[in-house]
Formats: sequence, structure tokens, C-alpha cells
Amino acid sequence: MTQLARLAGGPAARAAVLSLLLATGACTGDLGRPRQDIFSQVLAPQAGFWSATARGEAASHFRFTDDEEQLRDRAWRLVMPSHEKSIFQRRVSDLAHARILPAQMQSSAKSDYFNALTGGSFASQASRYARLAEDANADRLLIGPFRANAMRVVAADRVRMRTAESSPEVAPSQIDPAQARVVENEGLILWVCERVGFRIESYRYALANLVVEMPSREAIRAERAIMALEAEAGPLCKMPLIGVFGGEGRAPAGEGDKAPVVYKG
Repeated sequence: MTQLARLAGGPAARAAVLSLLLATGACTGDLGRPRQDIFSQVLAPQAGFWSATARGEAASHFRFTDDEEQLRDRAWRLVMPSHEKSIFQRRVSDLAHARILPAQMQSSAKSDYFNALTGGSFASQASRYARLAEDANADRLLIGPFRANAMRVVAADRVRMRTAESSPEVAPSQIDPAQARVVENEGLILWVCERVGFRIESYRYALANLVVEMPSREAIRAERAIMALEAEAGPLCKMPLIGVFGGEGRAPAGEGDKAPVVYKG
């Protein structure tokens, strides 16, 4: 026990220890999300704060507003892998959502969804096209509410920073955590935009390979669903932000690197 305490002495080490506990002790609740227990409510947020701080990312100790809590709940579904059979990647994404792992550890292989979609047994190719269309449509229905939620958070952050910078009643010690929270919120929006784009790429990859392997007229319905998702994602990835990462839901024109992903889940 003494040795474990020594190992958990630093922020990164404490996060690693708690990550192991989370990986082995988390239980599944509704919609595949971690059940609301001591791990998801206490240990995961604290481990995420330690991990993000150790990586040099912005991390605020401020309590979340209702809209910020809801934004993180809505983001969870969009940053997770599209298919429930991607079990390992779902766990990685879950830990990234809690900030225990960096978001960059998520898979960027477009083939993951196709492999999960066609990995099991199925009676007809029509079911694969139907599932693809259903997944794209389900994502599309989530984007509008997330964008509306994000706009409320961004508006509140503008008020937050105007007050923090202009009011003599605000203690200097409040400025840094306020700025960190703005970075967290904007980083989360950018991350969701990035992962929605990745979903669209994954769906297009799956559709093309389904058509090559099992041609079907059902491909038309799936393609229309993907196009509708793409149209819905456009406004999200162009919404005006405060600008800590460039001002939009994508990197500014002329910059080759993606906007960094830092946030507090």
C-alpha cells in the first residue's frame, strides 16, 4: 500500500493508477455510457483533471454550468466510435472524453466502422446498408441540439470574459481558470466537429466498400443519409467561436495543422 501511495504521488502517476481502476471497474449504464457511480462521477473527472494538467493542457477547477454539463453529455455520443462493436476504441474514447487519455489516442482509421459493420453474420446485404443509413441519420439528429447548446455556451463565455477582464470586483486569481474554461469549451466543440467529420469519412468508406463487395439499390438510401449528415455538420463546423483556436470549428485557412483538442469532460 505504501508503494502504491508513492507511485500515485505525482499528477500523471495518480491519473495512471485511476485509469487502471476505471478500466477494470467501470460498469455500463444506459445507452452504453458508464453507469453513474463513484468512478464516473468522482474518480474519472479528478483523474482527467490531473492528466490534462500533467500534459500542459488548459484545465479549470470551476464548476460546470448547466449548459456546460449538457454540452459534455451531448458531445459524448458524437466522439465515441460509430459502431458498438468497436469495443476497445469505445473504451479509449471514453477515457479521452474524461481527459484521462489525450483525444489524439483515438483511432483515425476509416476502415474501423466498415470492419465492425461487416464483421458479424447477417442474413442480407440490405441490413448492412440499412444500418449505415440509420447510423448516419441518428448522427444528423444529434448535431442540431448540440450546435444550439454550443452557441449558448459560447455566448455565456463571451459574457464571462468581458466581466473577468473589466470588473474590478473579480479577483485576479479568477482570471486564469475562467480563461481555461473557455479553452475547454471551445476545444470540446472543435473535437466534436473533427469527430463528426471523421464519421462522415468512415461512412463514405463503408458505403464505397459495401458497393464493391455487395452491390445493392439500398446504397442510394445510405448515400442520401450521409449527404444529409454532411449538410447538417456544415453549420456546426463554421459556427463563430471566441477564437482561442482560430475562431471557427476548423483550423483557419492556410494552417495545415489541426486545432489542438483540449477540454474538460
